[in-house]
Amino acid sequence: MLNSFILTIYVFISSLLHALWGTLAFGPSGLVAHDQRMEELSPRQHALKQLKNRFLKALQDNNAEEVLQILHTGKLDIDTVLEVEDPSMVLASYKQGYWLPGYKLENSWAMGIHVCVMYNAVETALVLLQKGAAINRMPNGKTPLHVACEVSNSECVALLLAHGAKINSLSLSGHSPLHYCTTQESVDCAKQLILKGAKVSMPSNNNEEETPLHTAARFGVPDLVALYLVHGASVDAVNSFQETPLMAAVFWAFDTKEQIYSEPHHFVCRILLDHQADPNLQEEDNKTALHKAAWNCDHILMQMLLEAGADARAMDINGCAPIQYLIKVTDVRPMAIPDLCYQLLLNYNAARIYPPQFHKVLQSCHDYPKVVEIMVNSYEHLKPTKKWRAAIPDDCYMRHKDLYDSLFAVCSNTPRSLLHLTRCGIRASLGKRCHTGVAQLPLPSSMKKYLLLEPEGILY
Repeated sequence: MLNSFILTIYVFISSLLHALWGTLAFGPSGLVAHDQRMEELSPRQHALKQLKNRFLKALQDNNAEEVLQILHTGKLDIDTVLEVEDPSMVLASYKQGYWLPGYKLENSWAMGIHVCVMYNAVETALVLLQKGAAINRMPNGKTPLHVACEVSNSECVALLLAHGAKINSLSLSGHSPLHYCTTQESVDCAKQLILKGAKVSMPSNNNEEETPLHTAARFGVPDLVALYLVHGASVDAVNSFQETPLMAAVFWAFDTKEQIYSEPHHFVCRILLDHQADPNLQEEDNKTALHKAAWNCDHILMQMLLEAGADARAMDINGCAPIQYLIKVTDVRPMAIPDLCYQLLLNYNAARIYPPQFHKVLQSCHDYPKVVEIMVNSYEHLKPTKKWRAAIPDDCYMRHKDLYDSLFAVCSNTPRSLLHLTRCGIRASLGKRCHTGVAQLPLPSSMKKYLLLEPEGILY
């Protein structure tokens, strides 16, 4: 009986596998044939498809006469939706968090007016609008006004506004037309929008909640930033991460891919600080703009922020001050001048590294002798540990032998020179006013440099 039951189960499974194999072997060809039948168009559908292609070509070529001829036939609606090649997603806008198949990112749906704006076909756009084309629809998430701002087309912006385009309409991703002004060429577009009543402080309706000022700061467009501030934008507006426009500009001032610093972003920061942006505001993980500048190893922005009152001792949620951020990235910022960054922080009273952990400075900065010298000279005395020598690779030690020999010699002697202890005493009395206070002392310039930790190439 048991054998009979097993045999029955075996036959059933074999039949099931055989049926499944047949489906896999022959199903696809059947599906393909089905798809081919579905793709077969009737003569009427084929003629309509060709007409749409003609219409799209005429729009892209700004051929207003051809567009009028096609519309006069009455066979194509003026607001018909076309499929347009759009690999840069100029016409498309999607909600955050949605997965999209690859083909969706290559083509977009658009009406004729969208195409005219995309291809700067102003004359043809005027013809469509005069014929009653819809102006505020968004078949693929953007209105024509969003598209005009995306491509920095101020002529089309003027035309659309004159025909009743909604100034503060939101794209599917939750952005207003002002949010799509992200280049120097789009400044004229933004001016027109603001003159018509665009809200300069309106946050995006999505997870980020960024204002147009955040966007302009992130893309580094000084003229846009100045324009928004003049028209009442809040300089310390925060997004959903509690990030201010100043923080955004500081972070994006460094291109990690190209390893270069952006001068326009520096100008943006200068404008924001001149309009009283608070450099000590903290985002959701308690980082300040100075933390971000230190992470970029950007001495220009660090000086700008410190002079504006940034706290060199501010700590993030993990208890890290800007100097800890600087230590983490010193050896991966080839275009930076790290010694200036350390000098700035220490001259603005940054907390020094806990002496037993000083080997971490050597691990990160061993190939930057000026940094090591500046850091060591900020202490009255440092006692070396076994970890110091282990933190310095032999080849690096030989490249900077004079400095490292003097380091171990000086730190092994107690106390250091009277001149050095005097320096430490003056610096301690000045505290966070060290950078400005030393400049006011009646001392020779060489002594002022000494007090401000200017490296000399050797420790004594």
